[in-house]
Amino acid sequence: MNNFSKLMLSFILISWGVLSIIFGIYDLEISIAIVNENSVWGQFGRDFGESPGWGLIFTALAITIGSITTDIKKQKIGGVIMLVIAFIMLIPAVMDADFKEILDTSAEIISVSAFTLLTFNKDWRQYRKFAGVVVLLALINVLLFVQSIKILWGRVRFRDLNPDFSNYTPWYVPNGITGNRSFPSGHASMGFMFLPFLILLRNKSWKDPWKIIGIVVIIGWGVFVAASRVVLGAHYCSDVLFSSEMAALITLLLYNKFYSNKVKRD
Repeated sequence: MNNFSKLMLSFILISWGVLSIIFGIYDLEISIAIVNENSVWGQFGRDFGESPGWGLIFTALAITIGSITTDIKKQKIGGVIMLVIAFIMLIPAVMDADFKEILDTSAEIISVSAFTLLTFNKDWRQYRKFAGVVVLLALINVLLFVQSIKILWGRVRFRDLNPDFSNYTPWYVPNGITGNRSFPSGHASMGFMFLPFLILLRNKSWKDPWKIIGIVVIIGWGVFVAASRVVLGAHYCSDVLFSSEMAALITLLLYNKFYSNKVKRD
């Protein structure tokens, strides 16, 4: 692990530790002060916050599948497979008029279609490493960490608390399998699915405005989605903190695994 990675690791762990202590004490007070279930930007984050992440995951899966073969044209079968899956998922979403599910599957279809068309004559193996990082981030954080802890922790969402807040529990108190799924936040984990793009910006000069814009957009989107969940009362600050910091930690570890010692060749 190089010096930059060690610095980032220290920042992630220290900020995670400090904020977890702060939110462990003030989670409820913060939510009481800021929750507004009629927030327009909060509702936007709720409806659209996961869609771009799903589009990226489906595209990464298409690349991963397609890269099995060296035949450039046959590689695009990976895109076809993921499009078929997305269209199958879209059918019940439309039948049930599930607006959010329609948005998510539409993002998957648009993302995979656009990438396949734009790179139709290119070898997808050149994108395989990046796609692998995206897929692993989704598997480890979104699927394994977030979903398993949600079920086992059983934390009640702020919007579902009793009027006297008597059933509130801090993040460090597991409640078991109760059917409540506040801790940690799935939306936040999806909002930070774009962190792997920071790896692609690593060799750009700090004088390059695109590097600054890219960092602001990538991190800004994740923060926006996370904040939108808190303002709607769907999650507490600690819920989004753990999903976000875990995403950062996993991305850093995957970077060190696949990129940090190969800067000259990548």
